[in-house]
Parts: sequence; structure tokens; C-alpha cells
Amino acid sequence: MALLPDSVVGLLRRAAREPFAVQTARATVAATLSYVVATWLSSEPAPLTAPLTALLVVQVTVYSTLTTSIRRVNSVVVGVLIAIGFSAVVGLSWWSLGLIILASLVIGRFVRVDEFVQEVAISAMLILGVTKLASQAWDRVLETLIGASVGLLFNLLFAPPVWVDTAGASIEDLARRARHLLLDLAEQLGRPTAVADAAERLHEARRLDQAIADVDAALRQAEDSLRFNPRISEGLLSRLVLRTGLDTLEICVVVIRVISRSLTDLAKRRGPGEPLVAPGLAVAMEELLAHVGGALVSFAVLVTTQVSRNAEEAEERLAAELTAAWASRENVARLLLEQVRADPDSWHLLGSLLTEVDRILDELDLEHRSRRLMEELDRASVAGRERFSRLGRLRRWLRGERPVLARVRRRRGKPPAGARS
Repeated sequence: MALLPDSVVGLLRRAAREPFAVQTARATVAATLSYVVATWLSSEPAPLTAPLTALLVVQVTVYSTLTTSIRRVNSVVVGVLIAIGFSAVVGLSWWSLGLIILASLVIGRFVRVDEFVQEVAISAMLILGVTKLASQAWDRVLETLIGASVGLLFNLLFAPPVWVDTAGASIEDLARRARHLLLDLAEQLGRPTAVADAAERLHEARRLDQAIADVDAALRQAEDSLRFNPRISEGLLSRLVLRTGLDTLEICVVVIRVISRSLTDLAKRRGPGEPLVAPGLAVAMEELLAHVGGALVSFAVLVTTQVSRNAEEAEERLAAELTAAWASRENVARLLLEQVRADPDSWHLLGSLLTEVDRILDELDLEHRSRRLMEELDRASVAGRERFSRLGRLRRWLRGERPVLARVRRRRGKPPAGARS
């Protein structure tokens, strides 16, 4: 067999990293398999409900596949039951069709099938319109169960990829865009800047703020890919590391937008040909913002780097950038004081620049990050213990075991609290 060209191999590798391409291939295979299985088990000549269900059930992650399967089967069963109930009272007419659609949509909201509310009405209409109601109804339920089971087993046997690298790349790209914006802001400090140019930097900061939603969507997909995935042994820690890292970057992006707003207001105060700040302060501020941008990128690399890789090296780079940034910050603080004395009317704008830089450096601090990560781990541990405690009480109640407090009181000769008058 001839070897594939390098261009084709590269295209296949890139496709394997794209969620859309992976989802397309997996859904196609699962739908085809579900149709084959349904032709063996169902009496329908063309059991298309099974591949349709598999197509909707097979998601990018195991967790979303499981939740989608439950909602999908629930919606079809509810629709079938509604159709059987209506068929026992009325036949198919224009008013009964409208009534069954209304009832299906309302009941679908109460049974919490989420995006499959319309599927309740569709199932009810299809079953109500057939002649052999009972056989058609349960054949549709069977096909739905086949499609959902095949889709779920497909994802369990052939676990979908873990999208942590994709989310990590999005986080790093966000940090690099923030660094690039900080460098652009630093360049305009020591030269005359038109209000329109400063406003364009503000618009870029707002676009960067809006990009948080895209990164958050990629991170949610990565979090779902870690749940119930047999490849992952410590999914909770990975999820918390990425989530807390994105939360920190989101705060930093908001602060950068505030800095851009302050520089835009400062440009409105300056006359034509007048720089935003004094030349010496501009050089110091440019150095400081360059270190802050480097710290942002180093922080993003740190939170997206696996423990088995160069995590210690990334932490050392972040620590070095933060140390240099704090040293530059002290120099900027001294020069800012001189600038404020010369231009007291702009003291609140100039002072806000230093305040916002301090906020970013505090958020990126290693001790602050470790403390926040430990708080999230403790919160997740407490939630897990409470969940398992409730499950344990439920199991003991199902087995008929009495509560420990009741047994202790019985040994002491005291009746349980509920038995006292």
C-alpha cells in the first residue's frame, strides 16, 4: 500500500484535533451501527428512529452523551404515553392534533427534557397518526432505546478525545492577545495619541473581553470530556486548574479594559501634539506593561501545562516575570508621583493606571493562585462528601437499617426523638 502524501497526513492530524471533524465521524459510525442493530431487533422495515436517536445522542464527550441519552429516551416515552392516552379518548382531527401538540409541549417542560421538548410532540403526533397504534408506539420506544444504547456504548467503548489541549490552546491564545494589547497600550504612552486611536485600543479591549465567552465554551467542553472518561484518573484536579486559571485571566482582561478606558480619557485631556505621559514615565510604563504581558502568558502556560511536562519551568518563568514586574512597578510609582505633582488635574487617571496594574499582579501571584486552588479543591471535596453521605443514607434506608442515633438511644433505654410525646 502506497504511503499517503505528507499533506494528506497533516490534514488528517489537524482534523483529529477538530471537535467538528471528530464529532462528524463518530456520529456517522454510531448512527449506521444503530440502524443495523435496529433492523435485527425491530419489526419495522425501515427503523430510522434508531439512527436518528444515535445521531442526537452521540456527543463530543461521554458526559454529554449520557445526559443526552436520558433526556432523549425520556422525551420519546412521554410522547408515546401521551399519544396512547389521547387515542383512547379521541381520534385524529385538526383540533385533537392541536390539543396533543399543546399538551406535549407543556408536559415536556415539566419532565425536564430540555432541548428535546419538541421531540415529545413529534413522537406523540407520529404515534397518533398510525393505524396500529400499540405496535407502532412500542416499536418507536424500542428503536429509541436501541439508538440511545448504541450511542452510549459507542462512546464508552471508543472514548472520545479529551479536549483539554484545545481548551489550553484557547486560554494561551487569550493571554497572548492580552499581552499584545498591553504592548500596544504601552507604545502610545510616550507619543501624541489621537482620541480615535486610543478609542480603537478600548474597542480591542472590549473585543478581548467578549472573547472570554468562546474560551469558556471550549473549557466547558474540556470539563465535560474529563467526566466519566475512562482515560482520565484525576479529572477533578485538571478541571479546577483550568477553570481557576480562566477565572484569573478573565479578571485580568477586565482590568486591561479599565486601563484602556483610563488612557482614552487621558487622551481627551491632552492637547494636539502632547504625549499622554512624560517621556521618562512612558519608558518605565512600557517596561512595566511588557513584564505584565509576559507574566500573563507565563501564567497561561502554567495552568495549561501538565504535571508530567515542564510545569516547574513554567512556574519559574512566571515567578521571574512577576519579580521583574514588581521592581518596575516601584520605579513607575516614583515617577508617577512626580507626574502627578506636575499635572494634578490628571492624578485620578494616572493613579488608576498603577492601581489596575497592582490588581493584575496580585491576581497572578503564585501564593494567591495556590490559595484559591486549594479553596476550590476543599469546596469540591465537601460537595463530594455531602453527595456520598446522602447516597449512603439512601442505601441504608432502602436496606431497612435504622439510623445510628436511634440505635444509640435504644441501647440507653431512650425512645427515638420521633416517638416522644
